[in-house]
Amino acid sequence: MRFHFFRLCTKYSVSYIHGICCITGIAASGLPNFPILYLQVKCTSRDILNENSLRYPLNIKNYQELSANNAYPPRIIIVVTVPDRPSDWLQQTEAELCLKRGAYWISLEGAAPTDNQETITISIPRTNIFSAQSLTTIMQRIATGRQI
Repeated sequence: MRFHFFRLCTKYSVSYIHGICCITGIAASGLPNFPILYLQVKCTSRDILNENSLRYPLNIKNYQELSANNAYPPRIIIVVTVPDRPSDWLQQTEAELCLKRGAYWISLEGAAPTDNQETITISIPRTNIFSAQSLTTIMQRIATGRQI
């Protein structure tokens, strides 16, 4: 049952990202356009939100890849949060399609090394909502050579 949930979560989070990319006109896959941004996308139904941030346990391998200095293309992690039951992930009416919960992003470039062996808990500010506006801003910063 957990494997099925994982597969659904993966598909949902990728669809979420594609939806954001679609309304910004930014290619989400296929031949790379300029600028290029690599995404590490995670999805969880765990209660990881507090008042100011989202705290997510990240595998050390992923942390090391995401925290490398001057990586090209630049990299961010996006954590998509979902309700516990897949049947609650979206609601649809004739007027709208509503995806439940949200996505948060952060660049870990230059983050401090860790002695942890398996995981490290990263903290993403709740203000870092992954949206069409934030994606556009990130891509503009990359295109002009600024840090994200």
